[in-house]
Amino acid sequence: MNTAIIVAAGSGQRFGSKTPKQFLSIGNEPLIIHTLERFQSCPSIDQIILVLPSKQTTEFLQTVSKYSITKLVKIVSGGITRAESVWKGLSAIQSVKAEIIAVHDGARPLVTSEEISACIEKAKETGAAILTASVTDTIKEIKDGKITQTIDRKTLRRALTPQCFRYEILRKAFEKVNNLSESATDESYLVEKCGVEVSIVEGSARNIKVTTKEDLKLVESLLKKENV
Repeated sequence: MNTAIIVAAGSGQRFGSKTPKQFLSIGNEPLIIHTLERFQSCPSIDQIILVLPSKQTTEFLQTVSKYSITKLVKIVSGGITRAESVWKGLSAIQSVKAEIIAVHDGARPLVTSEEISACIEKAKETGAAILTASVTDTIKEIKDGKITQTIDRKTLRRALTPQCFRYEILRKAFEKVNNLSESATDESYLVEKCGVEVSIVEGSARNIKVTTKEDLKLVESLLKKENV
């Protein structure tokens, strides 16, 4: 059974809104519903576990009941850090049935069903795979306020989500973490630290993570174009 863990437990401090960004409306739906619908429509996903801030879990149950998100089986309260939130989602999965775990940012509502499926298939083949996008800007390495070198961007990729892993690989990576409150920017980092090679699947730059109000406007515009 392939499980998506949708992580949306952030407070939205960087976004600068009293309402966490995942609950803000895009069109007629909250951002997080748009994200859930992408995984609902993906045939490679069997079930969804949603990780939310503890204060919003009960309220969101009423919201999600208005939509046909039938693959959503559990809503769990998140932790202080992303790693803690993912671990709570992972702990809610029945290990006997678990196959591929796809971890996705709740604030990325533009991922496609095809991208999700491609990443899952790659993880089935290799054990670990993440969605990536090319780096288009010229990247400089600096030290003491001066450029030390220009890095070849052909060898660089931006890490997107979903990030997909065989259940036992991801579980082992988390069990080796001494302190989940420490900063781990993504799951691939933890898996890499275990010596596991992580494959990449080329994704689209449209798979934007909403971090600022400008991002939200851009996502809204792109969603409107999709629905024309």
